[in-house]
Amino acid sequence: MDDQRNMRATTALLLRSEGYSVLESANGDEALTTLSGGGVDLMLTDLKMEPMDGLTLLKKALEVAPRLQVIMMTAFGSIESAVEAMRQGAFDYVTKPFKEGELRYRVERALERARLQATVDMLAGEFNERHGLSALVGGSPAMRELTSRLVRVAQSDATVLVQGESGTGKELVARAVHAHSRRKDKAFVPVNCAAISETLLESELFGHAKGAFTGAVRARRGLVEEADGGTLFIDEVTETTPAFQSKLLRTLQDGEVRRVGESTPVKVDVRIVAATNRDIELEVQEKRFRQDLYYRLNVVTLRVPPLRERLEDVPALAKHFLERANARSPNPKRLSAAAVEHLMGYSFPGNVRELENLVEQAAALAESEELLPEDFPLRPSARVAASGPLGTPPAPTATDTSVQMPTLAEAVEEAERRAIAQALERHGMDLGRVAEELAVSSTTLWRKMKRLNLRPLGGEHRD
Repeated sequence: MDDQRNMRATTALLLRSEGYSVLESANGDEALTTLSGGGVDLMLTDLKMEPMDGLTLLKKALEVAPRLQVIMMTAFGSIESAVEAMRQGAFDYVTKPFKEGELRYRVERALERARLQATVDMLAGEFNERHGLSALVGGSPAMRELTSRLVRVAQSDATVLVQGESGTGKELVARAVHAHSRRKDKAFVPVNCAAISETLLESELFGHAKGAFTGAVRARRGLVEEADGGTLFIDEVTETTPAFQSKLLRTLQDGEVRRVGESTPVKVDVRIVAATNRDIELEVQEKRFRQDLYYRLNVVTLRVPPLRERLEDVPALAKHFLERANARSPNPKRLSAAAVEHLMGYSFPGNVRELENLVEQAAALAESEELLPEDFPLRPSARVAASGPLGTPPAPTATDTSVQMPTLAEAVEEAERRAIAQALERHGMDLGRVAEELAVSSTTLWRKMKRLNLRPLGGEHRD
C-alpha cells in the first residue's frame, strides 16, 4: 500500500513478475477494506502517508487480521520510525530506494513466517481434535507460545524437559511432541516415577534377567526397550534417587540399557521427554538432583503455564469439558454467563485438572439444564481479587503495609494441606479413595502426607 501511484505500481509489477498475487490500495481505508475480506498474508505499506500514516494503518490492520505480516517501506532518514513500527508488530522494514533483490528477500522471509504460523495454527487445532489436549485449549498468549515452541521441537529428536505444576497437562504436552515427530508411528511409553517404588523403578525401566532378584521368574524387557524407536515419557523425574539418576544418565549418554542382573548392554533408539512439577534448578542446587543429568535432560524446555496465568482461557476450557461431559450424559447441560464469570474469578490451585473436575461434577449433580454459579463450589481462599487486572491482585495501599502476605510456595502448601486434610476427614483410613479423589497416585499422596505431617484418621503414619 502506497499513496504514491508510481511507486505502488512499480512495486506491484515487480512482485507479480515473481509470481505473487498482488492487491493495490491507494490509502489506509482502502487497505483495511481489502484486509477485511481475508486471504491476505502480507502487507507492504509506506510509513509516510496521508491522511492515515503507516503506524496507524499497522495498528488497525493487525486488529483486522492478527496473523498478517507487515513490511514497512520508508525513506533512509526515517529508520527510527521503522524500528518503532517493528516494535508495534511489523515483521520487517525496507528503505527506499530499495534493490529488487532486497525486497524479494524480505518478502520471502515474511511469507515463510506466515506459512509457519498457518502450520502452527493447523497443528494446534489437530492436537485438540485428535488427542483431547485439554491443557492446550485456549488462545491466550501463553498457550500460543507453548504450541508454537512445541511444534518446532517436535520435528527434531532433541530431549525435552516439560515443566509445570500438577494438573497443568504435562503428559498431554509430551504426547503432542510424540504425535508430531518422526517417531509418531512407534510407541509412546509413559512411566510415572512417583507411582513406582524405588526398588522396582530400575527393573521397570531397564528390565531384568531371570533370577535377578526374588520373584524374577523370567527375563523381562524394560520400558526403555519397549519404547525403542519411539518416545519414553519419564514423569516426575525429580522423584528419583541419585543412584537411579546415574543409571538414567548412562542410558542417555550411551544409547543403551543394561538389564538388572545382566552385563551385556542392549542398544536402544529412544527419544526422552521428561517432566517435573518441582523447581528442578533448586533441586540441583540442593544436591537432590544430579547436575549432569539436568543438563542432559534440559536440551529444550517446554513450560506449561498454570491456569491462573491464563484465566482468559477458562471459558473455552469450561465449554470443552462440558461438551465432553454432555457426550456421556442423556441430560446435556449448558453454561450460564454468570457461571463463567464465577469461574474466572478463581485462581485454580489445582489448575486445569481442577476445572475439569468442577465442570464434570456440576454436569453430573446440577438439577437445572443451565449451570449456575452455585453449581461450582470454589475455595474462598483461592478467589482472584476483582479490583485488579484479570488474575492479578490489586496493588497494595498504605493500609496494607501491616499485612504479612504468604509466599506462593506457602500458599500452595497450605492449599495441599487443606485439600488432603478434608479428604482424610471424609475417607479416614482409606487412602486409596483419598488418592482417587485428589487425582494423585498413592505414592505421591503418601509422600505429601509425610512432608505435611498429616496422618490418616484412626491410624498411624508409618515410614
